[in-house]
Amino acid sequence: IIHQFGEEKRARRLARSIVRARPIESTIKLAEIIANTLGNSNKQRIHPATRTFQAIRIAVNHELENLKEGLKQAIKVVGTTGRLVVISYHSLEDRIVKGFFRREGSACICPSSIIKCICSHQATIKIITTKVVKPSQNETQVNPRSRSARLRVAELL
Repeated sequence: IIHQFGEEKRARRLARSIVRARPIESTIKLAEIIANTLGNSNKQRIHPATRTFQAIRIAVNHELENLKEGLKQAIKVVGTTGRLVVISYHSLEDRIVKGFFRREGSACICPSSIIKCICSHQATIKIITTKVVKPSQNETQVNPRSRSARLRVAELL
């Protein structure tokens, strides 16, 4: 979970430290274990435990599955020529949104190995933002939590 959802490079080492420290009674104790294992470098902008807590939250709440389902339902709910605006806050979410937009914006979703289209897929959206929109430097200074926000927009056909 820590590696897959937290994208933590030292996930195995961290998992071993957590297992050795069991039972863990509080989130403060868990954060201390993570900081001691990964180090608490002043060069980092975020606390070393952030990715681990993110991973746990994503797994417990089934966030990525819910995002996929929410995107499918949004297509059905938003009327023709309506716009679908999605803000993602980490790379896993953004990857899902980007892939969904590409798939729904394509006339064909057949594998590249097939020469002639056999899928009969119809594009349901037109992508408005060809590149992801990120907060400006000024915005991140005023609101540091916006630093990871990524915005994508599509119009329904």
